[in-house]
Amino acid sequence: MSEQTNNSEYENYYVPEKSKLPFIGSIGLFFTAVGAGSSINGQAFWGLPGSLWLIAGIVILIGMLSTWWKSTIKESMSGLYSAQMSRSFRQGMMWFITSEVMFFFAFFGALFYIRAFVLPLLGGDFNGGSTHDQLFPGYTPTWPMTETPSPDFAPNVGIGEKAANPGSWNIIGAWGLPAINTAILLTSSWTLTIAHHALLEKNRSTLVLFTSITAFLGIIFLGLQAVEYYEAYTHYGLTLQSGVYGSTFFLLTGFHGMHVLIGTIFLIVLSLRTAKGHFTPQDHFAYEAGAWYWHFVDVVWVFLFIFVYMM
Repeated sequence: MSEQTNNSEYENYYVPEKSKLPFIGSIGLFFTAVGAGSSINGQAFWGLPGSLWLIAGIVILIGMLSTWWKSTIKESMSGLYSAQMSRSFRQGMMWFITSEVMFFFAFFGALFYIRAFVLPLLGGDFNGGSTHDQLFPGYTPTWPMTETPSPDFAPNVGIGEKAANPGSWNIIGAWGLPAINTAILLTSSWTLTIAHHALLEKNRSTLVLFTSITAFLGIIFLGLQAVEYYEAYTHYGLTLQSGVYGSTFFLLTGFHGMHVLIGTIFLIVLSLRTAKGHFTPQDHFAYEAGAWYWHFVDVVWVFLFIFVYMM
């Protein structure tokens, strides 16, 4: 086989020029992580409030991602990507979503561990009741927890004196804002599916309309979740300091909310691109990636609604 014939079997694979964006993004992530941790704990980092680090990190990330997406869109519209490049993008997106599944699996695992092992341990199921009788007499372990168990003996309490109850709170019922948000996300999956089919059928007006509707539903979800958090803090007494229930509640719903925010930004960008005439039935990986991510976010919320709000 000649060298010319052998080379024709391979497609050109576009390799972008060297970029400083990954380094800039890592700095933004570092500032964001430090700022978030410092803000939650009310501490300063290198003499600056955590909120400043958090804002700086978010601004850096927004700038980095905007520049990166702009370059990627320009490369795609210039025809630099081959079919092999498209396959690589799809594989990368599938592995990314797989890593996100593992991310939430760890959080759900923590929730199940608390419910299946920690609560029974507080109730004395694993030690014949000895620990429960000495430290938490009269405490009945139930889920959802509405108060922190108060031990009979604590380091700052004299022998024989009962420690004060660290606090109690109310839980957020499933059939209020959480149920509305569930309906919103399920509806958004339906509207996005309609938009995806419109793309394959070259129906540009339906594509733009239903992609925009999906993005708008994501904004509504985020707004209602902000209202829910406000109600939790001001009227229910449910905060990050509300024992293990409060920490797991805000951990799961908060990280999911962050993913909804990312997905909503993704959909807004897709709405603008579809309005400009981007994507064809043969070449629309970016749209598929956004759809995959949004459906993943919706499925995670269904599990959250069942295991966090209903059970």
